[in-house]
Amino acid sequence: MIFGLSFLKLALLGVAIFLAGFIDSIAGGGGVISLPAYLLTGLPAQTAFACNKTSACMGSSVACIRYMRSGKVNWPAAAASAITAIIGAGLASRIVLVLDAGIFKKLIVCVLPFVAIFLIFKRDFGSGAEKEETSVKRIVLVSLLIGLIIGFYDGLIGPGTGTFAILAFSQFLKMDLKKAGGTAKIFNWASNLSSMVSFLFAGRIIWGLALITAACNMAGNYVGAGMAIKNDPKFIRGMLSVVCTLLLLKLGYDVFV
Repeated sequence: MIFGLSFLKLALLGVAIFLAGFIDSIAGGGGVISLPAYLLTGLPAQTAFACNKTSACMGSSVACIRYMRSGKVNWPAAAASAITAIIGAGLASRIVLVLDAGIFKKLIVCVLPFVAIFLIFKRDFGSGAEKEETSVKRIVLVSLLIGLIIGFYDGLIGPGTGTFAILAFSQFLKMDLKKAGGTAKIFNWASNLSSMVSFLFAGRIIWGLALITAACNMAGNYVGAGMAIKNDPKFIRGMLSVVCTLLLLKLGYDVFV
C-alpha cells in the first residue's frame, strides 16, 4: 500500500492522469478523466479535488512553456484572464472547502450533463475564426470577464474548463485554435494555481501522491502540447470529439449505473 492505495490502483491512476494531461493540453477537458480517477481510488472528495488541482497546475506549466516557445499565446488576453481567474477560482475553492463531500459529488454529477451538451453543439468551434485585428482594450476587457467566469467554474467544478476557455477565446476574440489553446493554458494554469494554494492552506493535499501524479500529468502535457502545435487544427477538433465522448460516457454511468 502506498498513500493508502494498492500498487495497481496507483499505477492505473498514473496512467489516467497522463491521459488527462495529454488531452487537456490539446483541447481541454482533462478533468473529466482525472477527477473521476482520483475519486475512484476511494479518496475523500475534497482530497481528490486538491490532488487533482495540484497535478493539473504542475502539468499545465509544461504545456504553457511549450506554447510560449512556439509563439502561440496572446499575452494581453492571457495576462488579463489569468488575473481574474485567480480571483474566481480562489473564491470558488473556498466554497468547495465548506461543502459536504456528498453534496460535492452530487454537484459534479448535476453539472456534467450541461458540460456534455455544450461541447456537443460547439465541438466545431474555431473553424470560422476570422483573421482580423482586435483592439487591445477589447482583448483585455473580454479576457477579464472570461477569466472571472470560467475561473470560478474551474475552482468549483473543473471538468471542461480548458475547453470552455478555448471556445471563449476563439469565438469572442477571433483567435485561431492553436493560439486560443495556448492562451487558455496560461489562464488555466493561473486558475489551477489559485485553487491549489487554497487547498494547500486548508491542508487537503497529500503531497507524496500529488507529486507522483503531477509527474504523470507533466509528461502528458508535454506530449500533447507538442502534437497540438505541430498538427493541423482538425487534430484539435478531433480531440474535442474525444472529450465529448468521455463526458457522455461519464454522464451515462452516473445516470444508469
